Amino acid sequence: MPAQLSVCNGCCCGRVEKGHNEVPIDTLKEAWEKHELAEHVKLTISTCLGPCRMHNVSLLKTANERTWIGKLSTQEDYLALVEWALDVAKLGEYAKLPDTLTRRIFKP
Repeated sequence: MPAQLSVCNGCCCGRVEKGHNEVPIDTLKEAWEKHELAEHVKLTISTCLGPCRMHNVSLLKTANERTWIGKLSTQEDYLALVEWALDVAKLGEYAKLPDTLTRRIFKP
């Protein structure tokens, strides 16, 4: 079973009119296509994932765990999601989260 990345773009996440940073959906989709990541990590752009207090939320699922990442605010944060997916494609279950993402882990 491939890993999965669900990126929230719902009622709060990505809503600049609510003071949150935009979610770079096109950048993520282009990276998945460019690096042929779909067979290793399924990318899902989702409506509300739930924990709105953390705004700009993503959920990373692997065979062994679910990891919630919140308060993604910069292009670098989202590029770190791409970096994680590239590592999953190469290393499978041994892939590690980039430091910028480990600082944003939370429990819903």
